[in-house]
Amino acid sequence: MNDDSLTLHDAGSLATLSRDAMLALLRERLRPLDQVAVPDDWRDGSVRTDTPRARLPWHPETSKFAAVLVPLVDRPQGWQVLLTERATHLKNHAGQISFPGGRIEPNDDGPIAAALRETLEEIGLPATHVQPLGRLPDHLIVSGYRVTPIVARVTPGFALQLDSTEVARTFEVPLNFLLDERNHTPRTRRFEDRDYDFIDMPYGEYNIWGATAGMLMTLYRVLRGDDR
Repeated sequence: MNDDSLTLHDAGSLATLSRDAMLALLRERLRPLDQVAVPDDWRDGSVRTDTPRARLPWHPETSKFAAVLVPLVDRPQGWQVLLTERATHLKNHAGQISFPGGRIEPNDDGPIAAALRETLEEIGLPATHVQPLGRLPDHLIVSGYRVTPIVARVTPGFALQLDSTEVARTFEVPLNFLLDERNHTPRTRRFEDRDYDFIDMPYGEYNIWGATAGMLMTLYRVLRGDDR
C-alpha cells in the first residue's frame, strides 16, 4: 500500500481512499478465505456497544449456517456496493435490504461456494465476474443463522437476471458513502422490553439496517483496524 493510503487511513479518512488504495487495504485487512471461524468467534455488528459480546435475545443457542456475498463493483467512478431489496412476500426479512446469499447446502464446498451459488440463483451474477478477496467475521442474525460474509471484487460488464420470487430489485451504493461515519445514523429499537442501540445507513429511498448494516459496520471496523 502506498504512503498516501496509509496517511489517509491513519487520519480515519477511509471514505477518501483511492480505488487502488482501497483494494490494497481490503486485501490487507480482510480475513483469509480459508480461515475457519471458531464457535465463539461471531459478531452482531449492528449493535452499538463497546462491551464484550453477549448473546442477545434474538440469538439462538444453536445456529444454521449461511453465507452472503458482499459484492464490491469496481466502477470507474469508484467502488460500489451491490445490494438487493428482498421480495415483500418472503417469510424472513421481507422487503429489507440484503446481500445476495443464503443457507449453506450439504453439496456446497463451504461458504464461498454457497455465496457464489446463491448470488447466481438470486440475481444472475456469474462467478466469472467475481473475485473473492477475503471474509469478515461470522454474524449471528435474528432468523437463527450464522452468516459468513465473503467480500469480493466484481468486474463490470455483467447483466443481472433477478429471481423475482426472492429479489424485488438491486441497486448500488458508493462504498465511500457507507464508510463515512457521518452516514451512520444511530437508532434505538426495542426487543423483549429492552432498548438496543443500532446503526442504520439511510441512502436515498433505501434504509440499510439490521444484519446488512451490521456486516457493513464490521467491514468499516475491520478496515479501520478496530476488529480483526
